[in-house]
Amino acid sequence: QVHLVESGGGLVQAGGSLRLSCKAARMITSTFNSVDMAWYRQTPGKQRELVATATAGRDTSYAESVKGRFTISRDSSRKTVYLQMNSLKPEDTAVYYCNTVTQELPWGQGTQVTVAS
Repeated sequence: QVHLVESGGGLVQAGGSLRLSCKAARMITSTFNSVDMAWYRQTPGKQRELVATATAGRDTSYAESVKGRFTISRDSSRKTVYLQMNSLKPEDTAVYYCNTVTQELPWGQGTQVTVAS
C-alpha cells in the first residue's frame, strides 16, 4: 500500500526557511507522474487547510497566505514532493502533510513546523 512520509520540519526563527519533503513510498513512478499532489497543514482545533498544489502537468497554485513565500515542486525520479518555505512567520506553525489533491491516500504522520517570533 502506498504511504506518505513527510520530513524536514523543525523549529525556526521568524524570517527563516525550511524545506519539507514528502516521499510517496511504494507508489509506482507512472502513478506518481499522473496524480496532482498537494501540501496541507493543520493546527490544533482547526481543519486541515490546503497550502500548495503541484499538478501532474507541473502547474502550481498556492494559498494566499503563503503566495510568494512558499514553492512547491516534485521530483518524479524520487517520487517526492517538496515545499520550500521562506520568510516564515509564526502563523505558519502547524503540522504539514502531503497527499493527492483528492486526498485519496492514507495520511502520513506529518512533519511539525514551529516558527518562533
